Amino acid sequence: MTFTVLLNAGPWLPVPPQGYGGIENIVATLVPELRRLGVTVVLASVGTSTEPVDELFAPFPDGQFGWLQRPYNQASGVATAHQAAVVRIVRQRDDIDLVHDHVEAIGLAMLAAMEPTATPVLHTLHWDLAKHPELYGAFDGGGRISVNGVSAAQLRRAPRALRAHAIGHVYLATPLAVDAETRPIPDRAEHVVMLGRITPGKGQDLGVRLAHEAGFDLVLAGPVGPYKQPEDLAAALRDPTASANPDVRFWREKVGPLVDGSRVRWVGTLTGTARDNLVAEARAMLAPLRWEEPGGTFVVESLALGTPVVATARGCLPELIEHGRTGLLTTSEEELADLVLAAGKLDPAECRHEAARRFTPAVMAERYVALYEEVAGRPVG
Repeated sequence: MTFTVLLNAGPWLPVPPQGYGGIENIVATLVPELRRLGVTVVLASVGTSTEPVDELFAPFPDGQFGWLQRPYNQASGVATAHQAAVVRIVRQRDDIDLVHDHVEAIGLAMLAAMEPTATPVLHTLHWDLAKHPELYGAFDGGGRISVNGVSAAQLRRAPRALRAHAIGHVYLATPLAVDAETRPIPDRAEHVVMLGRITPGKGQDLGVRLAHEAGFDLVLAGPVGPYKQPEDLAAALRDPTASANPDVRFWREKVGPLVDGSRVRWVGTLTGTARDNLVAEARAMLAPLRWEEPGGTFVVESLALGTPVVATARGCLPELIEHGRTGLLTTSEEELADLVLAAGKLDPAECRHEAARRFTPAVMAERYVALYEEVAGRPVG
């Protein structure tokens, strides 16, 4: 008997995405491993998705990410329309054994509003659970909806009503972790890297200040709001209204003035080999977090490439990093510079070994299959 999962990635970006796309990258990592384990995958995404699946369901022909930059009263209908289409297909078909949903807030709400006899749901929580207190604080899944976190620390922050529906956490994975311990370790450069969206919670303003004060070279890689490359942002900054975007304002006021092209560089969004080489050759990955990081994709990618992580000990990072072995953690922002300078003493092979043990797609998929069996009440495969 086959086991069919409708895997709902949402309407924003294709699977896999081109460049930045956290949830879509995780879904693309999960799909082939689920199929290898005998799961039939119906992917609910957009029409430009290229990930091989058993069936693609695409309410929108292309990614709708651009709508996220518009006012709420213009953008709010996009996710609602996508989710309404998902609800319709789930109601129409009797061959879907479980819905694995990844759509923030509206996904959980609309699937929970279905009839009590509808298909069971596992909803993965990828974000900060201090958000949406009205939804999470009074959530009732009626015995049909379960949720999982992406770390234990994330679930500890969940409101009691939401936490009552949690059946565990599943750490994120990266294909880079496969056979990571057997790949040759490249020669190290002297730069430190910060990877990810440039936004206040990631602490790039602190990173650039520490680089200048302590004298280490820092490379920032990631988008600023909707702008993926320096030339795109430079053009946008000629328009004063661009700073209405909070990440652009953060760049203009706190980060950009210290990006001098020498001590501190911003290279925009990198993908593929260029991104991997930048991280693999770095002395360390720096993460001066100012929020409770729920999942830490950048951590598992960095470890898989043999680069230790120097970070504030917030959110999931103490679960992912072994202090003194695969990274250095502190509760003091001012101690970070000293830890960056000390990171060269850590063994890249230890980082890769830990990634190969804990953060491969196969490990993530096997954990999800166990949750599917728990939610659906029958074996997979």
